[in-house]
Amino acid sequence: MILFLVRHGESQYNATGRIQGQLDVPLSEIGRRQAAAVAERLATEPLDALYASPLSRALETAQAIATRHDLKIETDDRLKEIHAGDFQGLTREEMTAKYPDEERRWTAREADFRIGGGETRRELQDRGKAVLEAIRQSGRQHVAVVAHGGLLTAALKSLLDIPIHRGPFHFYNAAITRIIWNHEVIIDALNEADHLRELGKGRFGDL
Repeated sequence: MILFLVRHGESQYNATGRIQGQLDVPLSEIGRRQAAAVAERLATEPLDALYASPLSRALETAQAIATRHDLKIETDDRLKEIHAGDFQGLTREEMTAKYPDEERRWTAREADFRIGGGETRRELQDRGKAVLEAIRQSGRQHVAVVAHGGLLTAALKSLLDIPIHRGPFHFYNAAITRIIWNHEVIIDALNEADHLRELGKGRFGDL
């Protein structure tokens, strides 16, 4: 299977540096242009299926791709971003000021640290891996998945057996990561962003 992992375009909270988690934040104007650029880049790929998080920033990005391929978007709640609980809606500065101990533990990538009212990194990783494995078992050969930076990072680290506390890569807004997944997972391209040359690839992050 060839798997195209796409982080959504820039959201309004990405643009202002606020933590989203599972808040349903729409794309910014740049994010909509990034979504169109991703769709243009993938227009020549023979996609069999398109999956997306149901959160609007991912769904709107996926819709641009779906229109070019005349595909139905298949949503799955397991593709949502981590539930960031008490952190949601805050800037990083506000989070650090209000929850200094919790911010330190999150930044240290403690696997089982639970954000107040939210999820742990291990829970995120488990559901991310499970949904990608389910997509692989569907039998489709060329699949695009539009989701979120934290979810995609956690899922791919799990598939590659990278420990949760390590952070060797991130996903940028509207960048494409191409995976060849047969007997093993091979990263064929990471954060491909040539299609964003005029727009910028935006922020990376996992909240």
